[in-house]
Amino acid sequence: MVLNLSHTSRHKDYQESAVDRYRMTEHSFPSAGQEFMERTKYRFLDRSDQEKGLPQPPLELPKNPGKPVIDLPKPTDLVIPPIDLRMAIERRRSVRSYERMPLSLVELSFLLWCTQGVKKVHGTQVTFRTVPSAGSRHAFETYLLVNDVHGLVPGLYRFLALSHSLQRISDDPSLHIDITHACFDQDFIMRCGVAFLWTAIPYRMTWRYGERGFRDLHLDAGHVCQNLYLAAEAIGCGVCAVAAFDDDIMASILGIDGVNHFLIYLATIGKSEKEK
Repeated sequence: MVLNLSHTSRHKDYQESAVDRYRMTEHSFPSAGQEFMERTKYRFLDRSDQEKGLPQPPLELPKNPGKPVIDLPKPTDLVIPPIDLRMAIERRRSVRSYERMPLSLVELSFLLWCTQGVKKVHGTQVTFRTVPSAGSRHAFETYLLVNDVHGLVPGLYRFLALSHSLQRISDDPSLHIDITHACFDQDFIMRCGVAFLWTAIPYRMTWRYGERGFRDLHLDAGHVCQNLYLAAEAIGCGVCAVAAFDDDIMASILGIDGVNHFLIYLATIGKSEKEK
């Protein structure tokens, strides 16, 4: 059998010429974004920690000692009006104005289930959830800025996905103001019922995929947020995704280091205003 190596040869030539083009610039790369895309190509990756036989990181952060835990209505007990998928997709839009009406604990439980719900746990190795994630690594934690949810004190909470419960982190009354300022004064954050704050623990992903895993984190964030948009349609709510925030200030507010654990995306949700 004769192998045609012309395609492989052309591919190799292209790779080498791409590197040469970058070397000819005054700096190594024209921009930080282009450098990220170049250096996370597979040909630059070392063996991952999984390939080296190192133990994987935990599936979830441990509970904060001394902080109260609130049980949520179980996913199997949730009664949510059905909605046609095509209708939900067609109606999906970003909503920044909300009715002065609280979300119920059942509705919040439903939204958390749709965005990070754990359907199955395989030992200590992997979770299968309601959203896709590269290699089922699920590198996110969900924090909530609760402004107006029936039965919950306003404040900062973390969703404990493995037990489908909430842990209250802070009841600082100025928290919603601080987070709004950190998001460059997008004031609808103060008027929403809840803001979902998704943080990433990159080592959960890079343990398997190396530096390429940072790409996967951003893809996974899109999967999660789209589920929130569509789930909101079933309970008469609107969502607005927010990617503009001061990373360092938000890390300080959430009590995370901003490097090994950082905010990657957030979204507000509240009851949609009735059409007039």
